Amino acid sequence: MGSLAGLLPIILIFGIFYFLLFMPMQKQRKQQKAMLAGLQNGNEVATSGGIIGTIVSIDEEKLVLRVKPDNIKIQVTRGSIASLVSSDIKKAQS
Repeated sequence: MGSLAGLLPIILIFGIFYFLLFMPMQKQRKQQKAMLAGLQNGNEVATSGGIIGTIVSIDEEKLVLRVKPDNIKIQVTRGSIASLVSSDIKKAQS
C-alpha cells in the first residue's frame, strides 16, 4: 500500500502531461494532415519558409506554386506547406 501511495503522484504528473501536452499535439497533427490532404489547385498557401503562393499543380508529394509579383513558379514538397492563407488576409493586403 505504501509503494502505491508513493507512485500515485508520479502517475498523476504523467496524466497531466498527457492531457496538457500530448493530446493537443496529436489534435494539431491531425488537423495539419487533413489540411494537406485537402489541398487543391487555386488554393493560396504559406510554406514553412514564409513563401506565399497559389497552387498551380499537385503531384503525389510535390506542389508547384505561383509566387507573385513576377508569377515565378517554384516546386515544394507537400510537407513544407504550413497553412492555407485565409481570405481575410487577402482582403487586408488589398
